[in-house]
Amino acid sequence: MATYIEIYGKQLVQSFHDLEVVTSSSESIWILISTLILVTGVTTGVLVIVWLERKVSAGVQQRVGPEYAGPLGIIQPLVDGIKLLLKEDVIPSRSDAWLFTVGPAVVVIPVLMSYLVIPFGQAIILSDLAIGAFFWVAVSSVVPLGLLIAGYASNNKYSFLGGLRAAAQSISYEIPLALCISSTSLLSGSLSTVDIVKAQSKYGFMGWNLWRQPIGFVAFFISSLAECERLPFDLPEAEEELVAGYQTEYSGIKFGLSYVGSHLNLLASSPFVTILYLGGWDSSIPLLENFGRDSLFPDSNGQSFDVLGSGVGITTTLAKSHLFIFISILTRWTLPRVRIDQLLDLGWKFLLPIASGNLLLTASFQLLLVG
Repeated sequence: MATYIEIYGKQLVQSFHDLEVVTSSSESIWILISTLILVTGVTTGVLVIVWLERKVSAGVQQRVGPEYAGPLGIIQPLVDGIKLLLKEDVIPSRSDAWLFTVGPAVVVIPVLMSYLVIPFGQAIILSDLAIGAFFWVAVSSVVPLGLLIAGYASNNKYSFLGGLRAAAQSISYEIPLALCISSTSLLSGSLSTVDIVKAQSKYGFMGWNLWRQPIGFVAFFISSLAECERLPFDLPEAEEELVAGYQTEYSGIKFGLSYVGSHLNLLASSPFVTILYLGGWDSSIPLLENFGRDSLFPDSNGQSFDVLGSGVGITTTLAKSHLFIFISILTRWTLPRVRIDQLLDLGWKFLLPIASGNLLLTASFQLLLVG
Protein backbone atom coordinates (compact mmCIF):
# COMPACT_ATOMS: atom_id res chain seq x y z
CA MET A 1 0.00 0.00 0.00
CA ALA A 2 2.84 2.36 0.88
CA THR A 3 4.46 1.65 -2.48
CA TYR A 4 1.28 2.60 -4.35
CA ILE A 5 0.99 5.78 -2.31
CA GLU A 6 4.56 6.73 -3.16
CA ILE A 7 3.99 6.01 -6.85
CA TYR A 8 0.82 8.10 -6.96
CA GLY A 9 2.58 10.85 -5.02
CA LYS A 10 5.40 10.98 -7.56
CA GLN A 11 2.89 11.01 -10.42
CA LEU A 12 1.04 13.89 -8.78
CA VAL A 13 4.25 15.88 -8.33
CA GLN A 14 5.20 15.20 -11.95
CA SER A 15 1.76 16.32 -13.12
CA PHE A 16 2.08 19.62 -11.29
CA HIS A 17 5.55 20.02 -12.74
CA ASP A 18 4.23 19.38 -16.26
CA LEU A 19 1.46 21.92 -15.77
CA GLU A 20 4.08 24.47 -14.71
CA VAL A 21 2.34 25.39 -11.50
CA VAL A 22 3.72 28.60 -10.05
CA THR A 23 6.13 27.75 -7.27
CA SER A 24 8.29 30.85 -6.95
CA SER A 25 7.29 33.18 -4.16
CA SER A 26 7.73 36.33 -6.29
CA GLU A 27 5.25 35.15 -8.92
CA SER A 28 2.79 34.07 -6.22
CA ILE A 29 3.04 37.48 -4.55
CA TRP A 30 2.54 39.21 -7.92
CA ILE A 31 -0.57 37.13 -8.62
CA LEU A 32 -1.92 37.96 -5.15
CA ILE A 33 -1.26 41.68 -5.65
CA SER A 34 -2.93 41.66 -9.09
CA THR A 35 -5.96 39.87 -7.67
CA LEU A 36 -6.26 42.30 -4.77
CA ILE A 37 -5.98 45.28 -7.13
CA LEU A 38 -8.71 43.83 -9.34
CA VAL A 39 -11.06 43.08 -6.42
CA THR A 40 -10.46 46.56 -4.98
CA GLY A 41 -11.14 48.20 -8.32
CA VAL A 42 -14.29 46.16 -8.89
CA THR A 43 -15.59 46.96 -5.40
CA THR A 44 -14.95 50.66 -5.99
CA GLY A 45 -16.73 50.35 -9.34
CA VAL A 46 -19.80 48.92 -7.60
CA LEU A 47 -19.88 51.92 -5.23
CA VAL A 48 -19.62 54.26 -8.22
CA ILE A 49 -22.48 52.48 -10.00
CA VAL A 50 -24.73 52.69 -6.92
CA TRP A 51 -24.03 56.42 -6.58
CA LEU A 52 -24.43 57.03 -10.31
CA GLU A 53 -27.72 55.14 -10.40
CA ARG A 54 -29.15 57.23 -7.59
CA LYS A 55 -28.03 60.52 -9.12
CA VAL A 56 -29.21 59.65 -12.63
CA SER A 57 -32.56 58.34 -11.38
CA ALA A 58 -32.98 61.51 -9.32
CA GLY A 59 -32.35 63.59 -12.44
CA VAL A 60 -34.81 61.55 -14.49
CA GLN A 61 -37.52 61.87 -11.83
CA GLN A 62 -36.69 65.55 -11.05
CA ARG A 63 -35.73 65.05 -7.42
CA VAL A 64 -32.63 65.76 -5.36
CA GLY A 65 -31.09 62.35 -4.69
CA PRO A 66 -28.23 61.76 -2.22
CA GLU A 67 -26.69 65.06 -1.13
CA TYR A 68 -25.60 65.03 2.52
CA ALA A 69 -23.25 62.04 2.91
CA GLY A 70 -20.17 63.71 1.51
CA PRO A 71 -20.01 66.15 -1.43
CA LEU A 72 -22.93 65.35 -3.75
CA GLY A 73 -23.57 62.25 -1.64
CA ILE A 74 -20.51 60.41 -2.97
CA ILE A 75 -19.98 58.41 0.24
CA GLN A 76 -23.64 57.38 0.51
CA PRO A 77 -22.95 53.90 -1.01
CA LEU A 78 -20.10 53.40 1.50
CA VAL A 79 -22.44 54.32 4.36
CA ASP A 80 -25.04 51.86 3.08
CA GLY A 81 -22.40 49.12 2.88
CA ILE A 82 -21.31 49.74 6.47
CA LYS A 83 -24.96 49.65 7.55
CA LEU A 84 -25.44 46.24 5.90
CA LEU A 85 -22.29 44.93 7.61
CA LEU A 86 -23.56 46.01 11.03
CA LYS A 87 -27.11 44.70 10.65
CA GLU A 88 -28.07 41.41 12.26
CA ASP A 89 -27.65 38.30 10.13
CA VAL A 90 -30.88 36.32 10.52
CA ILE A 91 -31.27 32.71 9.36
CA PRO A 92 -34.91 31.54 9.01
CA SER A 93 -36.10 28.63 11.09
CA ARG A 94 -36.47 25.26 9.32
CA SER A 95 -34.24 26.48 6.50
CA ASP A 96 -31.10 24.82 5.22
CA ALA A 97 -28.54 27.00 7.01
CA TRP A 98 -25.58 25.78 4.94
CA LEU A 99 -27.25 26.36 1.57
CA PHE A 100 -28.71 29.62 2.86
CA THR A 101 -25.17 30.82 3.56
CA VAL A 102 -23.60 29.43 0.37
CA GLY A 103 -26.21 30.92 -1.99
CA PRO A 104 -24.96 34.57 -2.00
CA ALA A 105 -21.35 33.39 -2.36
CA VAL A 106 -22.29 31.33 -5.43
CA VAL A 107 -23.82 34.51 -6.87
CA VAL A 108 -20.79 36.74 -6.32
CA ILE A 109 -17.75 34.47 -6.93
CA PRO A 110 -18.49 33.54 -10.60
CA VAL A 111 -19.03 37.21 -11.48
CA LEU A 112 -15.66 38.10 -9.94
CA MET A 113 -14.05 35.29 -11.97
CA SER A 114 -15.34 36.81 -15.20
CA TYR A 115 -13.03 39.80 -14.71
CA LEU A 116 -10.05 37.53 -15.35
CA VAL A 117 -10.58 37.74 -19.12
CA ILE A 118 -11.47 41.45 -19.42
CA PRO A 119 -8.66 43.40 -21.16
CA PHE A 120 -8.59 46.98 -19.89
CA GLY A 121 -5.65 47.68 -22.20
CA GLN A 122 -3.54 45.95 -24.81
CA ALA A 123 -1.45 44.14 -22.20
CA ILE A 124 -3.58 44.79 -19.10
CA ILE A 125 -5.40 41.52 -18.53
CA LEU A 126 -5.02 38.87 -15.86
CA SER A 127 -5.54 35.84 -18.12
CA ASP A 128 -5.69 35.99 -21.92
CA LEU A 129 -7.56 32.73 -22.49
CA ALA A 130 -8.12 31.40 -26.00
CA ILE A 131 -11.82 30.97 -25.10
CA GLY A 132 -12.13 34.12 -23.02
CA ALA A 133 -15.51 35.19 -24.44
CA PHE A 134 -17.14 31.84 -23.77
CA PHE A 135 -15.46 31.69 -20.36
CA TRP A 136 -17.58 34.69 -19.37
CA VAL A 137 -20.75 32.93 -20.57
CA ALA A 138 -19.77 29.77 -18.69
CA VAL A 139 -19.08 31.41 -15.34
CA SER A 140 -22.05 33.78 -15.55
CA SER A 141 -24.36 30.81 -16.09
CA VAL A 142 -23.52 29.66 -12.54
CA VAL A 143 -25.08 32.78 -11.01
CA PRO A 144 -28.73 31.67 -11.44
CA LEU A 145 -27.81 28.44 -9.67
CA GLY A 146 -26.86 30.50 -6.63
CA LEU A 147 -30.15 32.38 -6.84
CA LEU A 148 -32.03 29.10 -7.05
CA ILE A 149 -30.10 27.75 -4.04
CA ALA A 150 -30.87 30.91 -2.09
CA GLY A 151 -34.58 30.69 -2.88
CA TYR A 152 -34.80 26.98 -2.08
CA ALA A 153 -32.88 27.24 1.19
CA SER A 154 -35.01 30.14 2.49
CA ASN A 155 -38.01 27.89 3.24
CA ASN A 156 -40.24 30.49 1.64
CA LYS A 157 -42.53 29.92 -1.33
CA TYR A 158 -42.05 33.46 -2.63
CA SER A 159 -38.28 33.06 -2.48
CA PHE A 160 -38.39 29.69 -4.21
CA LEU A 161 -40.61 31.08 -6.96
CA GLY A 162 -38.17 33.97 -7.41
CA GLY A 163 -35.30 31.49 -7.76
CA LEU A 164 -37.21 29.51 -10.37
CA ARG A 165 -37.90 32.68 -12.31
CA ALA A 166 -34.21 33.57 -12.20
CA ALA A 167 -33.26 30.16 -13.63
CA ALA A 168 -35.90 30.37 -16.37
CA GLN A 169 -34.84 33.89 -17.30
CA SER A 170 -31.17 32.96 -17.43
CA ILE A 171 -31.76 29.98 -19.70
CA SER A 172 -33.91 32.10 -22.01
CA TYR A 173 -31.33 34.83 -22.52
CA GLU A 174 -27.99 33.04 -22.27
CA ILE A 175 -28.56 31.23 -25.56
CA PRO A 176 -28.99 34.46 -27.62
CA LEU A 177 -26.05 35.90 -25.68
CA ALA A 178 -23.81 33.00 -26.68
CA LEU A 179 -24.99 33.19 -30.31
CA CYS A 180 -24.12 36.91 -30.46
CA ILE A 181 -20.66 36.17 -29.07
CA SER A 182 -20.24 33.45 -31.69
CA SER A 183 -21.03 35.96 -34.44
CA THR A 184 -18.42 38.45 -33.28
CA SER A 185 -15.90 35.64 -32.82
CA LEU A 186 -16.45 34.54 -36.42
CA LEU A 187 -15.64 38.05 -37.62
CA SER A 188 -12.50 38.16 -35.47
CA GLY A 189 -11.42 34.57 -36.05
CA SER A 190 -10.87 34.02 -32.33
CA LEU A 191 -12.66 33.65 -29.00
CA SER A 192 -9.92 35.56 -27.18
CA THR A 193 -11.12 38.91 -25.91
CA VAL A 194 -7.77 40.49 -26.79
CA ASP A 195 -7.90 39.16 -30.38
CA ILE A 196 -11.47 40.43 -30.80
CA VAL A 197 -10.38 43.97 -29.90
CA LYS A 198 -7.30 43.79 -32.12
CA ALA A 199 -9.41 42.63 -35.08
CA GLN A 200 -11.60 45.74 -34.69
CA SER A 201 -8.69 48.15 -34.20
CA LYS A 202 -7.21 47.28 -37.61
CA TYR A 203 -9.80 49.43 -39.36
CA GLY A 204 -10.29 52.16 -36.77
CA PHE A 205 -13.67 53.54 -35.83
CA MET A 206 -15.49 52.02 -38.83
CA GLY A 207 -14.08 48.60 -37.99
CA TRP A 208 -16.05 48.30 -34.76
CA ASN A 209 -18.44 45.37 -34.67
CA LEU A 210 -21.19 47.84 -33.81
CA TRP A 211 -21.37 48.72 -37.52
CA ARG A 212 -20.73 45.21 -38.82
CA GLN A 213 -23.11 43.53 -36.34
CA PRO A 214 -25.89 46.03 -35.56
CA ILE A 215 -28.52 43.31 -35.12
CA GLY A 216 -26.21 41.32 -32.88
CA PHE A 217 -25.46 44.44 -30.83
CA VAL A 218 -29.15 45.06 -30.12
CA ALA A 219 -29.74 41.41 -29.22
CA PHE A 220 -26.64 41.37 -27.00
CA PHE A 221 -27.67 44.60 -25.29
CA ILE A 222 -31.14 43.28 -24.44
CA SER A 223 -29.81 39.88 -23.37
CA SER A 224 -27.17 41.42 -21.11
CA LEU A 225 -29.80 43.56 -19.38
CA ALA A 226 -31.88 40.44 -18.77
CA GLU A 227 -28.81 38.55 -17.51
CA CYS A 228 -28.12 41.34 -15.01
CA GLU A 229 -31.82 41.30 -13.95
CA ARG A 230 -32.14 44.98 -14.68
CA LEU A 231 -35.45 46.68 -15.25
CA PRO A 232 -37.56 45.98 -17.22
CA PHE A 233 -36.30 42.39 -16.72
CA ASP A 234 -36.10 42.17 -12.91
CA LEU A 235 -38.87 39.60 -12.61
CA PRO A 236 -36.96 37.32 -10.17
CA GLU A 237 -37.16 40.08 -7.54
CA ALA A 238 -40.18 42.09 -8.63
CA GLU A 239 -41.43 43.84 -5.48
CA GLU A 240 -45.07 44.03 -6.50
CA GLU A 241 -45.33 40.34 -7.38
CA LEU A 242 -42.84 38.37 -5.27
CA VAL A 243 -42.00 40.62 -2.29
CA ALA A 244 -38.31 40.84 -3.35
CA GLY A 245 -38.22 37.21 -4.53
CA TYR A 246 -35.19 35.19 -3.49
CA GLN A 247 -34.00 38.07 -1.24
CA THR A 248 -37.07 38.00 1.00
CA GLU A 249 -35.49 36.14 3.93
CA TYR A 250 -32.00 37.64 3.63
CA SER A 251 -30.61 40.36 5.85
CA GLY A 252 -27.29 41.95 6.69
CA ILE A 253 -24.22 41.06 4.68
CA LYS A 254 -25.93 38.15 2.88
CA PHE A 255 -28.50 40.54 1.44
CA GLY A 256 -25.65 42.89 0.62
CA LEU A 257 -23.86 40.17 -1.37
CA SER A 258 -27.00 39.46 -3.41
CA TYR A 259 -27.46 43.17 -4.01
CA VAL A 260 -23.81 43.64 -4.96
CA GLY A 261 -23.95 40.60 -7.28
CA SER A 262 -26.41 42.27 -9.65
CA HIS A 263 -24.26 45.41 -9.85
CA LEU A 264 -21.13 43.30 -10.32
CA ASN A 265 -22.83 41.56 -13.22
CA LEU A 266 -23.67 44.90 -14.81
CA LEU A 267 -20.12 46.07 -14.20
CA ALA A 268 -18.86 42.93 -16.01
CA SER A 269 -21.37 43.13 -18.88
CA SER A 270 -20.46 46.72 -19.77
CA PRO A 271 -16.77 45.98 -20.53
CA PHE A 272 -17.83 42.96 -22.60
CA VAL A 273 -20.14 45.16 -24.68
CA THR A 274 -17.15 47.48 -25.14
CA ILE A 275 -14.84 44.61 -26.08
CA LEU A 276 -17.20 42.83 -28.45
CA TYR A 277 -18.78 45.80 -30.24
CA LEU A 278 -17.12 49.13 -29.37
CA GLY A 279 -13.46 48.44 -30.08
CA GLY A 280 -12.30 47.93 -26.50
CA TRP A 281 -9.29 50.06 -25.57
CA ASP A 282 -8.91 51.37 -29.15
CA SER A 283 -9.63 55.10 -29.24
CA SER A 284 -9.40 55.23 -33.07
CA ILE A 285 -7.47 58.53 -33.08
CA PRO A 286 -4.21 57.79 -34.96
CA LEU A 287 -3.20 61.49 -35.08
CA LEU A 288 -3.15 61.59 -31.29
CA GLU A 289 -0.86 58.56 -31.21
CA ASN A 290 1.62 60.10 -33.66
CA PHE A 291 1.50 63.46 -31.92
CA GLY A 292 2.20 61.90 -28.53
CA ARG A 293 5.06 59.77 -29.81
CA ASP A 294 6.75 62.51 -31.84
CA SER A 295 6.07 65.63 -29.80
CA LEU A 296 5.56 64.72 -26.16
CA PHE A 297 8.29 62.06 -25.86
CA PRO A 298 10.70 62.56 -28.77
CA ASP A 299 13.80 61.05 -27.08
CA SER A 300 12.32 58.31 -24.89
CA ASN A 301 12.30 55.45 -27.46
CA GLY A 302 8.57 55.11 -26.96
CA GLN A 303 8.80 53.79 -23.38
CA SER A 304 7.16 56.80 -21.74
CA PHE A 305 4.54 56.88 -24.45
CA ASP A 306 3.80 53.19 -23.85
CA VAL A 307 2.92 54.06 -20.26
CA LEU A 308 0.76 56.94 -21.48
CA GLY A 309 -0.83 54.65 -24.08
CA SER A 310 -1.75 52.14 -21.39
CA GLY A 311 -3.41 54.90 -19.38
CA VAL A 312 -5.29 56.10 -22.45
CA GLY A 313 -6.42 52.52 -23.17
CA ILE A 314 -7.75 52.04 -19.63
CA THR A 315 -9.51 55.41 -19.73
CA THR A 316 -11.07 54.61 -23.12
CA THR A 317 -12.33 51.22 -21.95
CA LEU A 318 -13.81 52.64 -18.76
CA ALA A 319 -15.43 55.55 -20.62
CA LYS A 320 -17.14 53.25 -23.11
CA SER A 321 -18.20 50.90 -20.32
CA HIS A 322 -19.73 53.70 -18.27
CA LEU A 323 -21.61 54.90 -21.34
CA PHE A 324 -23.29 51.48 -21.45
CA ILE A 325 -23.95 51.68 -17.69
CA PHE A 326 -25.53 55.12 -18.15
CA ILE A 327 -27.82 53.80 -20.89
CA SER A 328 -28.76 50.85 -18.67
CA ILE A 329 -29.67 53.17 -15.81
CA LEU A 330 -31.78 55.35 -18.11
CA THR A 331 -33.51 52.21 -19.39
CA ARG A 332 -34.32 51.15 -15.84
CA TRP A 333 -35.98 54.43 -14.95
CA THR A 334 -37.74 54.90 -18.29
CA LEU A 335 -39.37 51.61 -19.33
CA PRO A 336 -42.08 49.78 -17.37
CA ARG A 337 -41.59 46.24 -16.08
CA VAL A 338 -42.79 43.44 -18.36
CA ARG A 339 -44.75 40.34 -17.35
CA ILE A 340 -43.05 36.98 -16.96
CA ASP A 341 -44.76 35.56 -20.07
CA GLN A 342 -43.66 38.60 -22.09
CA LEU A 343 -40.14 38.17 -20.74
CA LEU A 344 -39.90 34.54 -21.85
CA ASP A 345 -41.59 35.24 -25.20
CA LEU A 346 -39.04 37.99 -25.91
CA GLY A 347 -36.19 35.59 -25.27
CA TRP A 348 -37.45 32.47 -27.04
CA LYS A 349 -39.63 33.89 -29.83
CA PHE A 350 -37.76 37.09 -30.72
CA LEU A 351 -34.12 37.20 -29.60
CA LEU A 352 -33.31 33.55 -30.24
CA PRO A 353 -34.47 33.56 -33.92
CA ILE A 354 -32.79 36.93 -34.53
CA ALA A 355 -29.49 35.83 -32.96
CA SER A 356 -29.59 32.53 -34.86
CA GLY A 357 -30.27 34.28 -38.16
CA ASN A 358 -27.51 36.77 -37.47
CA LEU A 359 -25.06 33.93 -36.80
CA LEU A 360 -26.15 32.16 -39.98
CA LEU A 361 -25.65 35.30 -42.09
CA THR A 362 -22.26 35.98 -40.51
CA ALA A 363 -21.07 32.42 -41.14
CA SER A 364 -22.33 32.56 -44.74
CA PHE A 365 -20.48 35.81 -45.49
CA GLN A 366 -17.32 34.48 -43.89
CA LEU A 367 -17.48 31.36 -46.07
CA LEU A 368 -18.00 33.52 -49.17
CA LEU A 369 -15.00 35.63 -48.28
CA VAL A 370 -12.85 32.55 -47.72
CA GLY A 371 -14.08 31.02 -50.98
